[in-house]
Amino acid sequence: MPFIRSVVTENPSYRFDQKEVVEVVRSLFGGHYNDIERLLRVFGNGQIESRYFAAPLSWFEKEQGLKEKNDKYIEESVRLGREAVTKCLQEAGVNEEEIDAFIFVSSSGMATPTIDVRVMNELKFPAHVKRIPLWGLGCAGGAAGMSRAHDYCLAYPKAKVLVLCIELCSLTFQHADMSKSNLIGTSLFADGAACALVTGEEAQITGAGFFTKGTQSTLMPDSEDVMGWDVKDGGLHVIFSRDIPSIIESWLKPNVELFLERMGKKLDEIDYFVAHPGGKKVVDAYEESLGFSSEKTTPSRKVLASQGNMSSPTVLYVLKEVINRQPSSGEQGLLTALGPGFSSEMVWLEWGEMNQ
Repeated sequence: MPFIRSVVTENPSYRFDQKEVVEVVRSLFGGHYNDIERLLRVFGNGQIESRYFAAPLSWFEKEQGLKEKNDKYIEESVRLGREAVTKCLQEAGVNEEEIDAFIFVSSSGMATPTIDVRVMNELKFPAHVKRIPLWGLGCAGGAAGMSRAHDYCLAYPKAKVLVLCIELCSLTFQHADMSKSNLIGTSLFADGAACALVTGEEAQITGAGFFTKGTQSTLMPDSEDVMGWDVKDGGLHVIFSRDIPSIIESWLKPNVELFLERMGKKLDEIDYFVAHPGGKKVVDAYEESLGFSSEKTTPSRKVLASQGNMSSPTVLYVLKEVINRQPSSGEQGLLTALGPGFSSEMVWLEWGEMNQ
């Protein structure tokens, strides 16, 4: 069985309380809405207390073009990626020469060659690492990256695979976009990076961690307009359907039950619910759909409060939070995230000891 040996997170340089962000948004948007104070309640109601950004708040007060945003995305992603990969390898006791594949996940900026190439060059990775960049998976990207690493390690049991997720969602902020979708996105989105090392069962690795026992990918037909990016001359404009919470409530449980049936599991066997917290209403919808108590979603709510919605890395922040709780041998979890498509990714986890 594939094994998650290490998970690390890396925050950008700038941390802001939600109240500080509100003041900037009020100054930028206040003259365009008669009911700005009512709209700004979304910042207080979302249960987000602080977030990390790749730039100071003064950067967002000025209009930035696509080139400026994307240059900043590349610069900061390489820096964060280098730090996250270095810490992940050190924590696992593995060096660059041992890595067989590198899965890079992002959706908030563009780079060709991709960010993983630039990180690999800075860290002097060997020339024959298999690169698997994944773009456009949005909030589902972190779970999808772990799923693909699971698949790779099943095919190559001796493999050591890095999964690096980086999103700088704040840099997509549209200074002149007065839509409510942009306002809501501004209240939620944040920046962060996370890196995991996933290994095959013959990879000569030791330690305690989660084994990945199975995965499921699901696409909802004809649902492209639920969430994603609308690409315009000024950059990436967020698409949010107001129906997302109700879609989750009606769609998620049958999807989860199908996966559990395939795994021979039941809902009450989930000790840890490792879910991407897209927002307060999304976490509420998880509880309503699956019949979970607020205790079950505590790790997700904790990450949402301290980090906001970082898109793809967020679920790995939740996974790190669960790992820090030191699960007992045999305890099980469901790692899941929802994203554009509309889609979901799921991974079944079981805590244990790798004794290779």
